[in-house]
Amino acid sequence: MTEQDKPAPFRPQAHDIATTLALLTRLPVRAKFDRTAQAVWAFPLAGLAVALIAGAVATISIWLSLGAATTSALAIATGVIITGAMHEDGLADSADGLWGGWEPARRLDIMRDSHIGTYGVLALILAMLIRFSTLSTLAHAGVIVPALMGAAILSRAVIPFTMALLPPARTDGLSVQTGRPPRRAAVLAAVIALGLSWIVVGFVPTVLAASAATAIGFGVGALAKAKIGGQTGDILGATQLICELATLLTFAALAT
Repeated sequence: MTEQDKPAPFRPQAHDIATTLALLTRLPVRAKFDRTAQAVWAFPLAGLAVALIAGAVATISIWLSLGAATTSALAIATGVIITGAMHEDGLADSADGLWGGWEPARRLDIMRDSHIGTYGVLALILAMLIRFSTLSTLAHAGVIVPALMGAAILSRAVIPFTMALLPPARTDGLSVQTGRPPRRAAVLAAVIALGLSWIVVGFVPTVLAASAATAIGFGVGALAKAKIGGQTGDILGATQLICELATLLTFAALAT
């Protein structure tokens, strides 16, 4: 490999934050997409933005004495609106595809189909039940806002590692268009996520929740590798959501 063939060294840039906000949320930001793969280091910051808005809604609900259940429901609804339900869509498509086909090509076809099947419906129902019940527990304990922030931050730090470690399962699609990020970008995302979560929820909850998210992330990645040969945009969305549930369960267990 000549000097000209070597990839440019990874350097985070300020406009990477806008890129990740445009990718992971529906917030009206002006973004560039000339270095999307390199921008993944800022994924935890996009999660923080989503959590801050959901946390603000939850705080208002608490001030209005609407109760833990309503507070949890409003926080969930806010997050879904801000993200455009992209992670929920990824979970549903992944559940349908990974369990609905007998071979990788068929599984990928099912995942691309816009219709939702039984596995997808059940996956969404179970995910929402777990999210609602854990957030209700956290609301009763008075820690729903920091928990929302910690979960959103840590879960989105898993996505860059999945992108870096697994090849795209398709020759087209969002995952291929985005490209595989530099591992340094994934490491920086993890460092940022751990630091922010430490500030928000403390050291021990961060370590335990990050460990749970990491284990779940590797598990989902191994399943995707075995079933379809790599990752897709749906797999990345499902990974984030399942890791978020794992972190919320950890926080809820610590709060009781």
